[in-house]
Amino acid sequence: MRSRLLRTLFAVLVAVGVAAAVTGPAAAYPPDPPSVAESRAQLDAITVAAPGSDDGYSRELFPHWLGQEGNCNTREVVLRRDGSGVQTGADCYPDSGSWYSVYDRDWLSDPSDVHIDHMVPLAEAWRSGADSWSQQRRADFANDLSRGQLIAVSGSSNMSKSDQDPAEWRPENTNWWCYYGRHWIDVKHDWGLTADAAEKSALDRMLDTC
Repeated sequence: MRSRLLRTLFAVLVAVGVAAAVTGPAAAYPPDPPSVAESRAQLDAITVAAPGSDDGYSRELFPHWLGQEGNCNTREVVLRRDGSGVQTGADCYPDSGSWYSVYDRDWLSDPSDVHIDHMVPLAEAWRSGADSWSQQRRADFANDLSRGQLIAVSGSSNMSKSDQDPAEWRPENTNWWCYYGRHWIDVKHDWGLTADAAEKSALDRMLDTC
């Protein structure tokens, strides 16, 4: 009897813990990045090269917020994925919900205040090899939902980041440096983009925080 009671109590505690995890911030954030060990191997494999020129760059060369599923575009998919308690209308735009910005630990309740950050900014990608890509490949990159390339964050943190790499900008929330570095490395590695020496060194230091 006592054993059965203990098992029941344990199951309840586990259920409560799972529920708390689901409702906490970042419960449905981008796919997990590779492990620290794999990230280090990816970082070693990234070609070191000086940044290319911004000549010819335009955001329009990276078609983004394309249609994804039903009436949803890429931005709306990320808003729904990264938010808590998100309710959407028939047009897929959120009517309610809240979003936790891991860059600066800020909670947002108005979807218009939420920016969808490209982990590796489009201009940074252009300087790292995307200038030679086809328009279709750039569109695929700008709408990549399969890894941590897209994340919902506060507008202020996204504007602060702009198109800077990790040698120039890192999230105010130092507890997220490990994930930020691993996501950045994963995107650059999988898309065959280069990194300059200072960027690579900064990423190595960010992995040291894991």
